[in-house]
Amino acid sequence: MARIALVDDDRNILTSVSMTLEAEGFEVETFNDGQSALDAFNRRMPDMAVLDIKMPRMDGMDLLQRLRQKSAMPVIFLTSKDDEIDEVLGLRMGADDYVKKPFSQRLLVERIRALLRRNEAIAGGEVAVTEETKIMERGNLRMDPLRHSVAWKGLDVSLTVTEFMLLQALAQRPGFVKSRDQLMDVAYDDQVYVDDRTIDSHIKRLRKKMRAVDDDFSAIETLYGIGYRYNEE
Repeated sequence: MARIALVDDDRNILTSVSMTLEAEGFEVETFNDGQSALDAFNRRMPDMAVLDIKMPRMDGMDLLQRLRQKSAMPVIFLTSKDDEIDEVLGLRMGADDYVKKPFSQRLLVERIRALLRRNEAIAGGEVAVTEETKIMERGNLRMDPLRHSVAWKGLDVSLTVTEFMLLQALAQRPGFVKSRDQLMDVAYDDQVYVDDRTIDSHIKRLRKKMRAVDDDFSAIETLYGIGYRYNEE
């Protein structure tokens, strides 16, 4: 049973999300500020943490920075709609993913499961034997699944787990089209429903991050009514 630390100063979120996670079989510890969470982590580290960014006493950024000095456990940030700068900073500091408030608790559960599966695979040595976990180079793109790192023309790009999986799925077969349904299967569990616009939003953010390091980035092509294609540059 994985132990999940949920850190947020909103008691309604602590109550509702902890109930959902416990119903899914997780052991949950809740904290309403970063300092009390850090004190508990110093005694016993959880398997994963879900952190709000803006909290009293110690915010999520400070807590993440302290955690990364001693642990590589998966961390998901909970962010508000206007926290794009904080999202980028958090990913660069070592967060693994972020979920925007208000959020679907089912999607949060799936992001948690995806990160735990990734960590279990790495710990168990399973990652060395699949195509999906080998370092991939496609023209200017370099992806290292073990380190969850992406570089474009030698410059690091910070991606969420979902963005990473979508880019990897597209870049594995340059020139071939991936439909939105195929990309949904890559990014989400088959029991979770998301519509086409969700994939489009992920691709939009992915392009924006790539263009932040290269204004001329155009490797991801939209084929309207069909899907997306990665063109090797």
